[in-house]
Amino acid sequence: MNDIRFLWTSRERPEPGSRRWLVVWAKRALNLQGLLKILMNRRHFRARGVEVGALSILDRFDLKGPASNLRVGEHTFISGSAEIVVLDTVTIGSRVVINDRVTILTASHHLGDPGWRLFKKPIHIEDYAWIAVGATILPGVRIGYGAVVGAGAVVAKDVPPLAVATGNPATIRLNARPPNLCYDPVSLLPAYEAWTGHDKELAAPATSPLQGETGVGPRP
Repeated sequence: MNDIRFLWTSRERPEPGSRRWLVVWAKRALNLQGLLKILMNRRHFRARGVEVGALSILDRFDLKGPASNLRVGEHTFISGSAEIVVLDTVTIGSRVVINDRVTILTASHHLGDPGWRLFKKPIHIEDYAWIAVGATILPGVRIGYGAVVGAGAVVAKDVPPLAVATGNPATIRLNARPPNLCYDPVSLLPAYEAWTGHDKELAAPATSPLQGETGVGPRP
């Protein structure tokens, strides 16, 4: 209900009866089903025990393990074809994008162990990170503020803030993005844009932690 209240109070308000008013309300009617689906999906994950921040869009992705191990910040998007294994904690910050067929693993087996024992390690994905199509994040990895994991990359080590990781195994290119990131990845999705308008973001941008403020998700 808080999300609906926010969209209502933040809605675009064209002059009643104007052409723009008709267009806006037609878009809202056409996207109502999509908005309800977003709200139901978020309710589904919260009912399972996932901590989900305001206005985040979680498609029905494959979540394996105790759902209470997953925390998601605000204004974050997770594709429905992603797979997240939460045998240990996974903390995803705000304004993060996790694209199609991404795999996030918190557990694996010791190759040198005669008993092939399982080990578990937490994963942290900080604000404004972008995990592109088909990427794999392995146990114990931290993806820094604003970092990008390229399509198909396999990441076994931490990715520093604003860096880009590509390839298998991933190689790192440092300082590939600007430090003052201020976009909202969910604001242009039709179900939200129909309410806020194409030229508005859904909230004030987070401040970069590289400028002295805390803009990342919870740290261990």
